[in-house]
Amino acid sequence: MKLPIFVVDAFTARAFRGNPAAVCLLENKLDEDLHQKIAREMNLSETAFIQKLNPTDNFTQSSCFGLRWFTPASEVPLCGHATLASSAVLFYKIKNTNNTLTFVTLSGELKARRAEDGIILDFPLYPTYPQDFHEVEDLIKMAIGNTLVQDIRYSPDTRKLLVRLSDSYDRSFLETLKVNTENLLQVENTGKVRGLILTLKGEAGGQAQAFDFYSRYFAPWVGVAEDPVTGSAHTVLGSYWSQQLGKQEMRAFQCSPRGGELFISLRPEGRIDIKGGAALVLEGTLTA
Repeated sequence: MKLPIFVVDAFTARAFRGNPAAVCLLENKLDEDLHQKIAREMNLSETAFIQKLNPTDNFTQSSCFGLRWFTPASEVPLCGHATLASSAVLFYKIKNTNNTLTFVTLSGELKARRAEDGIILDFPLYPTYPQDFHEVEDLIKMAIGNTLVQDIRYSPDTRKLLVRLSDSYDRSFLETLKVNTENLLQVENTGKVRGLILTLKGEAGGQAQAFDFYSRYFAPWVGVAEDPVTGSAHTVLGSYWSQQLGKQEMRAFQCSPRGGELFISLRPEGRIDIKGGAALVLEGTLTA
C-alpha cells in the first residue's frame, strides 16, 4: 500500500511555526485500524485522512470529501488546524479547481474557502456556560497551581474547560507559565473534560501586533499534552470573547512555543469563520 502524505504547518505563513498536521489522501477505503496506526507513526497532534465520497470523484475537481482526524491516541470529532492543512494540500498542491471545499465529518459539514491571505474555515460556534469552581478546583490547581483565575466556563458540546486568567497578567506570563499536564488524567477521569483552554485578555489597540485575546490549549485526555495552535478551541474562545469584548471580529494568538495567529469572524447564523495561513513543509509516500 502506498499513500500520498504531506505535512503542513497551519495557522502560520512560515514553516516550522503554527501547528503541524499530517494529511493523507485516500484513493480507496483504508482498513479501520490503519488510521490509528498511521497517526501513531506520524506522532503529530493530528493526522487527517481525506476520503473520496464516490468512486468517480477526484481530488482535483471534486468539491466535497470525507474527512477524519486522529491523534496518536484516538479519533477526535473536530480539528481545525488539520482541516486547514487538508484544504491547503487540495488548494495549493493538488490544484483543486474549486474556491470552496466541503468536508463531511463527525462534526457535520465543514467548509473551507480560499482567501487572498489564507484559508477561511466555516465551523460551528459553541457557547460556554459558567462553571462552579469547586467542581474543577483540583484540575485547575494541578494544572496551574495558585495562578489567579478570573473566570471559568465550560463547553458541553466540546467538553472543553475554559479558564480565563486574571487581567493582571500579560502575554509573557501566559507564554512562560509552567502547566502540569502529566497528572490531569488522574484528577479528571470522569470524561467531562477532554481539553483545557487557558486564555487571557489581549492588549489595548493601537499597537502593531495587538491581539484581542491569547490562549494555550492542553488535551492529555486525547494524547496531546499541549497543542501548538487549535482551531477547535477557538470555536469556544470565539464565543466567549465575543460576549466579553462585544466584538464580532477578533484577532487571536495562541501562545505555544511555535505560536500561531487566527482571525475570527462570528457569523449571524451561529457559525464562526476562522482564517489562517498554511505552509507545506513535507511531501512523500507512506508505504505499508
